[in-house]
Amino acid sequence: MRPNWGLMAVLAFCALFWWGVWEAVASPLIPAQAKQHRALLIREARAQWGLDAPVATFAGQIHQESRWNERAVSPVGAQGLAQFMPTTSRWLPEVAPQTGQPMPFSASWSIRAMIVYDKWIWNRVLAASDCDRWAFTLSAYNGGLGWVQRDQRLAASRRANPLSWNDVTRFNSGRSAANFKENRGYPERILNRWGPLYQAAGWGRGGCDAR
Repeated sequence: MRPNWGLMAVLAFCALFWWGVWEAVASPLIPAQAKQHRALLIREARAQWGLDAPVATFAGQIHQESRWNERAVSPVGAQGLAQFMPTTSRWLPEVAPQTGQPMPFSASWSIRAMIVYDKWIWNRVLAASDCDRWAFTLSAYNGGLGWVQRDQRLAASRRANPLSWNDVTRFNSGRSAANFKENRGYPERILNRWGPLYQAAGWGRGGCDAR
């Protein structure tokens, strides 16, 4: 069977057209500061996670945390692009020396520290799939690894699947209602809204992409 070059040309044109549409929609929503740090984010992500690092997810995480504002300070005292609390900034070099001296208002330190901390959490959570594992990792980044593990144990005790985010997300092992709502929304916004926004703009793959 001979290839239909005319049809293939039409399909290629359509693909390029829709890529352009997606990029045009996505780009205005991405802050200018993000574009300034894109090369740094890609370099740090690949250094810690390899060439197939989910760069779009990391970009979505920073977008969620600070909208790429290097000087951001939250009402509870979280600082910088990645919104580390001062206690976490001081603790992180103890378990991940490659982060170096804490400098939360430095873009390069914040990006490296966030990616390293995500990796540290990723290595300590169990999940049914990469996408579930990313949801648990982001939940732990937002609220603490201990809470994720307690929620998983509670889910298992109620005969739900402790490795499935969709199952575990229903169980609260003791957070306040406000903290629980924030924690459950955090992974969803990054994986389903902000990460895909950066992916559509050509920043790379996301954490929930099939490998």
